[in-house]
Amino acid sequence: MEATPDHPISIEVRDRVGVLTLQRPEARNAINPAMRRALRSSLANLEADPDVDVMVLTGADPAFCAGLDLKVLGAEPGTFVSDTPTGSSSPFPPRTKPLIGAINGVAITGGFELALNCDFLIASERAAFADTHARVGVMPGWGLTALLTDAVGRTRAREISLTGNFVHASLAYEWGLVNRVVPHDELLATVLALASDIVNNDQLGVRRMLATYRSQEAEALGAAWELEGSGAIEFAQVTRPGSDVEARRAQIMERGRSQL
Repeated sequence: MEATPDHPISIEVRDRVGVLTLQRPEARNAINPAMRRALRSSLANLEADPDVDVMVLTGADPAFCAGLDLKVLGAEPGTFVSDTPTGSSSPFPPRTKPLIGAINGVAITGGFELALNCDFLIASERAAFADTHARVGVMPGWGLTALLTDAVGRTRAREISLTGNFVHASLAYEWGLVNRVVPHDELLATVLALASDIVNNDQLGVRRMLATYRSQEAEALGAAWELEGSGAIEFAQVTRPGSDVEARRAQIMERGRSQL
């Protein structure tokens, strides 16, 4: 399935692996409402597809995902709120199949949260991660504070979130954020080889194993997710994210470019 403006995600199924590619390269694959809807529907369709056992999420070069589209957020902050399913605190719909993140470039803020919600990450040498929520003036709501702390530890997570600085691929590997760092041109082949290893296992066993890991994660991190969500709601009630984001957008982009 090819990407369109109304569905800016391409989908390719090969050898029982569904590859979803975020397709707004001119905007560094920033998430607008159409992409947000397309991501949920695409994952739900692959989850229901009997010919797919493993899913892969990546971005069209040069970026994985630059987070929420700041132009849209600045002009129409309510658009993203109204587009969120009631009670949802995850960017993804419920799933039983493994989802591998193939991080081909920068993963920033909301894009960082997309990556963290995958089951594990393989990074290109060009990958870099940044949490700029505090710089933008909005709070995370897709589990970043819980998942990032679980991945790299509390003090490193605080450094990442409070500074807004980029963590490049080699440091992300050293800190345990990604499983491997590979040459850029070998990223998708590496991920597909790992996906094939999963496909070649007993799928009932794979899904039961994944469900066990996810239930343990929910038990360990459930309260942290809830606290993040309530904190985001409280913060939004005392700020004006639209006007603040529009005023800060150029500064945010320039600082990001200076670190890459």
